[in-house]
Amino acid sequence: MVSYVNALLYGVGGIVMAGMALLVAFQERLVYVPVLPGLTKSYPITPARLRLLYEDVWLRSSDGVKLHAWFIKLLPDCRDISHRLEMVRIMIQKLQCNVFMLSYRGYGASDGSPSQHGITKDAQAALDHLMQRTDIDTSQIVVFGRSLGGAVGTVLAKNNPDKVSALILENTFTSILDMAGVLLPFLKLFIGGSTGKGPKILNCVVRSPWSTIDVIGQVKQPILFISGLQDEMVPPIHMKMLYAKAATHNKHCFFVEFPTGMHMDTWLTGGDRYWRTVREFMEQRVIENTHDESNSSTNGNLS
Repeated sequence: MVSYVNALLYGVGGIVMAGMALLVAFQERLVYVPVLPGLTKSYPITPARLRLLYEDVWLRSSDGVKLHAWFIKLLPDCRDISHRLEMVRIMIQKLQCNVFMLSYRGYGASDGSPSQHGITKDAQAALDHLMQRTDIDTSQIVVFGRSLGGAVGTVLAKNNPDKVSALILENTFTSILDMAGVLLPFLKLFIGGSTGKGPKILNCVVRSPWSTIDVIGQVKQPILFISGLQDEMVPPIHMKMLYAKAATHNKHCFFVEFPTGMHMDTWLTGGDRYWRTVREFMEQRVIENTHDESNSSTNGNLS
């Protein structure tokens, strides 16, 4: 009997040690994916090739890392484009807005290697650049983030309540700690965020926790939560938990579900309802509030 117990303890210990080794060695590869499999790091397509009016922007993060971004301008005569730029084309048409797309350090043409500390600096550098521009209305800057971008955007909005007018989160996780248990289920007992259970003895080895659930309650600007219920990467319950946490502190929160939306295509499967939801949120919670900051609002759902 004792030998079986010892074997069980050794087995559990082996799993923990193996999990710790995987997290220490490969966690950046799990969290950050600067290059998708089968593609090169260089941009496969640019706005110019697709007849979008844009500006190449080169920035320096506060720690000196050189960053690249596109400032894509509102242009009535936009042509078809592919990959993520297709969403940008429709966004410009539907929302009548400019779009600033930042490549984090290690992504696209930006230098450096990704990390939570570094990417937080990158996002701040991008916002500071926008605040210095004279060709946009800096009182109506809306941060949009999907997945990891939502975690980055949440921190940026929390740190800049007077610069960011609203936040839109789509299919974002509660934390990387919670996602580790999703990606590596055998670690669920040993790792997790503030909402998780268990001893969490592996939390200390995670270098980029991106604990959105611990930050979202500090965001005071209006927030729109967009959740694709068929998300194959981030369990939709994560978005519900983020909304619940935010709504207890912020009366300007709205939650919308799209039954057929997956992780990257909620904007596509959501069709006109998706863009109508975003447009109404921006018109009611951003543009109107810019002219009348005393407008009252309540938590709830948009159509």
